[in-house]
Amino acid sequence: MSSPPPPGIYVPAVLFFDENEEFDIPAIQGHIRRLAHGGVTGILVQGSNGEAQHLSHEERKEAIQLTRKTLDDSGFQNVLVIAGTGAQSTRETKKLCADAKDAGASHALVLTPSTWPPQMSIENIIRFHREVADASPIPVMIYNFPVVTAGQDLDSDTIATLAQHPNIVGTKLSCGNMGKLHRLTTSFPKSEFAVYAGRTDLLTQGLISGSAGSIAALVNVLPKLHTRLYNLYQEGNLKEAMELQGKMAHADWAIGRIGGIGGVKAVVSKHFGYGNTFVRGPLKAVDSEKLRENKHYAFMEEMIALEKAL
Repeated sequence: MSSPPPPGIYVPAVLFFDENEEFDIPAIQGHIRRLAHGGVTGILVQGSNGEAQHLSHEERKEAIQLTRKTLDDSGFQNVLVIAGTGAQSTRETKKLCADAKDAGASHALVLTPSTWPPQMSIENIIRFHREVADASPIPVMIYNFPVVTAGQDLDSDTIATLAQHPNIVGTKLSCGNMGKLHRLTTSFPKSEFAVYAGRTDLLTQGLISGSAGSIAALVNVLPKLHTRLYNLYQEGNLKEAMELQGKMAHADWAIGRIGGIGGVKAVVSKHFGYGNTFVRGPLKAVDSEKLRENKHYAFMEEMIALEKAL
């Protein structure tokens, strides 16, 4: 039987480009190394923050290979690489899962197709994920993120049905539904089906409810603080964990208001010495020189100071 990734902190890594929208390999490598040094358990390549839908098949495979090689060459062989393999057809999703295995990923994270939401009945959603899991050479996790799947929000019954498949080993819940998370964690042991909060503002609450950790965008900016928060909870220091959780919830809100993927790249490139703000259209870049015009940025600066002090 397939196994889920180990509990911990995972990051849906942003992907850096140059002015021609080609891979900025030194910046990508610098980001991977900083995340690994920050203590992350694994790196998700081509999560929603990794601009998967803007990449060719060859680029998706290259990004996975580059991440795995950079980790290995830097002494982080124990850091996992998970690949987002969602696509609009079952056939293409199966191909991307096979590519991910070849490129060095240990697990695949699969979004529900969203081009034809009226066709995606619960039965069809279950059929899609089961067919992908049947074909995938690596264990599969269900990625539930209504914002990027035309509003499709898989309920706990649907995910629980899928969890019974021997090659479906977990889920990332970016829907923010704590009741759903708790229902799933109390239905399956995390050693068989791991449930990850998809947002930092639910990290500690999710851990209290039995989650395996989180896979969250803000880790791109604050990996050490996420690791610190996770460790505080594991050590039983709930009071200090919840104090830090409150700050992280504000930071999670702030980074979203600064500009999503473009905002993450702008903040990282401004504060950590690598990368540029380029995104692939139709996403919008955020000018790092104008960050202070955003009312949420001052709080992010405070949190980055805490990150750099660790």
